[in-house]
This record gives sequence, structure tokens and C-alpha cells, in this order.
Amino acid sequence: MPYIYFINANFDISSVSKQKRTELLISKLLFQRLVREIAQDFKTDLWFKSSAVMTLQEAFEAYFVVGLFEDANLCAIHAKRVTIMQKDIQLTRF
Repeated sequence: MPYIYFINANFDISSVSKQKRTELLISKLLFQRLVREIAQDFKTDLWFKSSAVMTLQEAFEAYFVVGLFEDANLCAIHAKRVTIMQKDIQLTRF
């Protein structure tokens, strides 16, 4: 991916730890705008089905959360701990 896009989304990390919750971390509208903005760089006047955008968002968030916890685990290992703490997640977010 040649571009790096940052999403200005305030999401609650504690919602990631609650496995029973299944709502998305980023608002649907914000993610849809991001997808449209990226797509405009390649071709104009594109249409997206809502199911396609939802699938992209779920895949992105799954990839993001996995990466976040992998990096937090590395921080915990560096600190000679085996448990991920909140400060590890906060460190990986920056």
C-alpha cells in the first residue's frame, strides 16, 4: 500500500477486551469516507455496496486489533513481563 492513512477515531480499548461485544471500533460513516477518499486516488465515480464496505471494515479492524496486541505483547516482553498491561497498549498506539 503506497499511502499511509491515519484515522482520527477515538475508540475505547477496553471494548476490545470484552469478547461478548461485537460492535465496530470505528464509526461506519468515518470508515466509509476513508474508503471513498482512497478509492478516488485510483478512479473517480466508484460505487460501493454497504456489505463491501462493512467487510473491508471488519477485516481492517481485525488486522488492526491483532497488530495492536502483537505490539503490546512485545512491549510486555521487553519489560520482562508476561502479561499485557494498559500502558503497553498505550505505548503501541503512538
